[in-house]
Amino acid sequence: MHAIKLFGGCLALLASLAQAAPGNHALTLYGEPPKYSADFEHFEYANPEAPKGGTLRLSGFGGFDSFNGFISKGTAAEQLDLIYDTLTFHSLDEPFTEYGLIAERIERAEDGTWVRFHLRPEARFHDGEPVTAADVVFTFNTLVEKGTPFYRAYYADVESVTADDDHTVTFRFKDGQNRELPLVLGQLPVLPEHFWAENDFDRGGLQAPLGSGPYRITDVRPGRSVTFERVRDWWAKDLPVQKGFHNFDRIVVDYYRDTGVALEAFKAGQFDFNQEVSARNWATGYDSPALRDGRIIKEEIPNQNTQGMQGFVFNLRKPQFDDPRVRQAISLLFDFEWANARLFHGAYTRSESFFGNSELAAEGSPSEAELALLEPLRDTLPESVFGPAHRPPETDGSGVIREQMRQAYALLQEAGWSIKDDQLVNEAGEPLKFEFLLVQADFERVLLPFKRNLASLGIEMNIRRVDVSQYINRLRSRDFDMVVSGFGQSNSPGNEQREYWHSSSADNPGSRNLMGLRDPAVDALVEGLIQADSREELINHTRALDRVLRAKHILVPNFYTPVYRVAYWDKFAHPAIAPKYDLGLRTWWVDQSKPDAPAPETLIGEPAPASTQSEPQEASGAED
Repeated sequence: MHAIKLFGGCLALLASLAQAAPGNHALTLYGEPPKYSADFEHFEYANPEAPKGGTLRLSGFGGFDSFNGFISKGTAAEQLDLIYDTLTFHSLDEPFTEYGLIAERIERAEDGTWVRFHLRPEARFHDGEPVTAADVVFTFNTLVEKGTPFYRAYYADVESVTADDDHTVTFRFKDGQNRELPLVLGQLPVLPEHFWAENDFDRGGLQAPLGSGPYRITDVRPGRSVTFERVRDWWAKDLPVQKGFHNFDRIVVDYYRDTGVALEAFKAGQFDFNQEVSARNWATGYDSPALRDGRIIKEEIPNQNTQGMQGFVFNLRKPQFDDPRVRQAISLLFDFEWANARLFHGAYTRSESFFGNSELAAEGSPSEAELALLEPLRDTLPESVFGPAHRPPETDGSGVIREQMRQAYALLQEAGWSIKDDQLVNEAGEPLKFEFLLVQADFERVLLPFKRNLASLGIEMNIRRVDVSQYINRLRSRDFDMVVSGFGQSNSPGNEQREYWHSSSADNPGSRNLMGLRDPAVDALVEGLIQADSREELINHTRALDRVLRAKHILVPNFYTPVYRVAYWDKFAHPAIAPKYDLGLRTWWVDQSKPDAPAPETLIGEPAPASTQSEPQEASGAED
């Protein structure tokens, strides 16, 4: 009897091993070979000989009152990912490949039902304690139970997580359909269970958390600045995936409540590097003696990432936005061409697709492959989905948009609205009016011409600017009519699409489904995208989803630029090869041969304890 049980157990073990792919140093989405082999020495976009030293000074917007960015409380400080290591490291020159970081080796079931991470025994938290499988289990369960709603949606297909031993952890899935899930789990930041056993994860606050990453927090001025100091004995500094990264001894983030003040501070040398989001500032705002004599460098670096979508987001929970014809009419009254010429110095391209600047965007009429996905949903979709993909109208840039106004009023009349006493009202005599909630003062200049165009058809839009803490709280509680927001995309969209568009995220406080979209056709396309078995199938699902989202008029499309606009003081050097899908700032270093470089800094002694005081402050707003 015992022999039979033992034999049966061996068969089960052999069957399990037969289903597993051999342990690998990297994970790719469809099993294709990674760019870098198991014995690679460093990424080609990193310089392993880069000198360590100096300080990188950055700016933050608004303020902060928390060092816990995993929960829906408070305003988290920026750059907190510097504290933590993840199971894997995302390659910056491949669409979606993960290489082992904390995990030395990764096994994935051939039927897609589980993934197993073998942890490096040398991985350590900053207090010297080892990173164990129990910490991984703790992290996953804590984020799902206590973290923002994002984590519950992102990890929805995980059935269980188990620590097999101190250095092996296995995630089992509800089915084998989600090919992206092993890579998603590899991005998990690992938190120390022993630290959080003595601290309240739900509270937030400004106690410096314990991590295992390349930096630790050493100095805090509540709401004003945070200093991150390089960990000299960081356990991962010599791994191939980290050679040439994290070269600054210190990274200091100073916070500014106004972007205009921040720009003047940059020109005065108060911080070193600025990624500009304002076309007006980029065109005219940097003129200074330091720019003219070459001490400040302005550079446009090609951005090859999928651009996603920025737009004025309708809150579909509000009755005035129930009808898609009303939403489309409002969209017609945003004159991008005029704004681009008069406000943005011609710097932007109009956003048309939710996956712009990539092969994922829908073009023209649906292909046969897209129709195969859309036809079963035809009864629930607008007929326009089956024609050319929706594109915003193009004006002549003069500011006169009579044709767009005529089209908009026709749509509003079809929806039961008419103008009475210079006001647009419905059959019950209720006016069409709404509030635009805003956090960034610079964006008002974009909204005021839009407001005038709306008023010409009797639509009242009130602009309400609030501080960042109030803004974040109102977004979380869905207490707004319209906001400006962006929906960034990767070159391999997947699980995060549930968080953006799926009905399951519509009522989750803090989810990215700001508009409250609930649509069974969208849900079906999102699930199909996540379960795609090949790159071709992923592209077809993404294009079909793009068509449907565009036809729903859930936002007023804004604009994008296909370059990074960066300005920096001439004290840095960077590798000759730039990463394809990232700016690569964390591979830069201070060049001591340059005249504006500071004297070398030496890390001396133990880091000073971080402040634990707290005061609510602002956070960042939308770009213009």
